[in-house]
Amino acid sequence: MRIVLRALLFDVQGTATDFHSTVCAEARRIGGTRYRHIDWPGFVDHWRAEYFATLRKAEPDRDNWVTVHSVYADALDGLLGDYGIDLSPDERADLTLAWQRLEPWPDVVAGLARLASKFTIATLSNADVAAVVNISKHAALPWDAVFTAEMAGAFKPDPTVYRMAARYLGLAPAEIMMVASHKYDIQAAGALGFRTAFVARPLEFGVDGDVDVSFDDDFDINATDFLDLADQLGC
Repeated sequence: MRIVLRALLFDVQGTATDFHSTVCAEARRIGGTRYRHIDWPGFVDHWRAEYFATLRKAEPDRDNWVTVHSVYADALDGLLGDYGIDLSPDERADLTLAWQRLEPWPDVVAGLARLASKFTIATLSNADVAAVVNISKHAALPWDAVFTAEMAGAFKPDPTVYRMAARYLGLAPAEIMMVASHKYDIQAAGALGFRTAFVARPLEFGVDGDVDVSFDDDFDINATDFLDLADQLGC
C-alpha cells in the first residue's frame, strides 16, 4: 500500500531564515561608528559556531534544560571580550536577541503558503519554543504548529526529537518529510523512516561561506529553495 505524505517538518535557523546576513546587519547597527573596524561576518560565524559546538556536547536532561537563548547569551559574552567590544547593557541585550529577529529567505513565505495548501507544515527546530515563535512572527512564517527540541528534552539529531514531532502530529514517520539545509538533520530523520528533503542554501554563511550545497541521491528530494520544493511536491 502506498503511504501518503501528509506533513512537512522544517528546520528554521539557516533553512527557513537567513541567520548570517540578519545578525551581521544587526551587529553593525548596534556597534555603530565605534566598531567599524570589526569583522562582523567573522564575529557572527564564531558566535554561531559556539552554538553548534555547545549543542553537539549537550546531554539530554529535561530537569536541567539548557535554553538556546542562554547558549547564545553565554557565547556572546565571551566573544565581545575576545573582540574588544564594550557594549552597554541595553546594547548587549539587543544584540543577544538579534538571532530571534531573523529575516526569511526570499522564497520562503511564498513557498510555505503553497506547501500549506496540501500539507501540514510545522517547525522542528533546536531553538527554544519562545524563540521560534518570535522568529516566526517577525518573518510572517505561516506554520500550522511549532515543535522544538525543548519539547523533547534533547537536541537534534537525537532520535527523541523527531519521534516527539511525529507523536504530536499523530502520524507515522513515513507520512512526514523533514526539510533542512543541514544534511546531518535530514540524515538523522531518514534513519528513523521519515522522508527527506534537502534544500540548498549557498549563502547560509555569507558570500564566501563554506557550505555543502551538493545534491545527494540518498534524499527523497533535493531542492534549490522552497518554491522548487513546492513544485516537486505538486503544490
